[in-house]
Amino acid sequence: MTMSRSPAPSAAAERMRRYRRRKRAAGLKLERRWVSGEMRLAASWSNHRLLEARSLALHCLAAASIERRPELLEIARRNLANWRRARGGALPPALQEWEPILCRPWPEIAAIMTAPTEEGARLRQSSPFAGVLTPAQRRRVYEAFRA
Repeated sequence: MTMSRSPAPSAAAERMRRYRRRKRAAGLKLERRWVSGEMRLAASWSNHRLLEARSLALHCLAAASIERRPELLEIARRNLANWRRARGGALPPALQEWEPILCRPWPEIAAIMTAPTEEGARLRQSSPFAGVLTPAQRRRVYEAFRA
């Protein structure tokens, strides 16, 4: 008696491709998790755009706090100095960009840190403004953007 054997298991990549084809055929789309077409239409913002919007909101709130209390701007400058010392005098290029920005007049700094542009989003991804907001302020923003 000969037993029919199933074909040898395919490579992991091929199994994943078949899995994705089955999910797409079922009308699902991979975002952060598989969601139905109706849910996809209702949630037109990707997680990345949501995170960018939250970052912008955090920086707008930080700018408003610094506007009320200008001494808070020193936190960002001190963060850069501390990070430079911790890295043996060198900062990554993304953080180096902030040094000349933080030497500008406050209105220019505020405009850059809250710019709703691609460059503004890129700069906010390596922000030196950690510690400007209180934990309660940060928590309010995070709760407002909870998906």
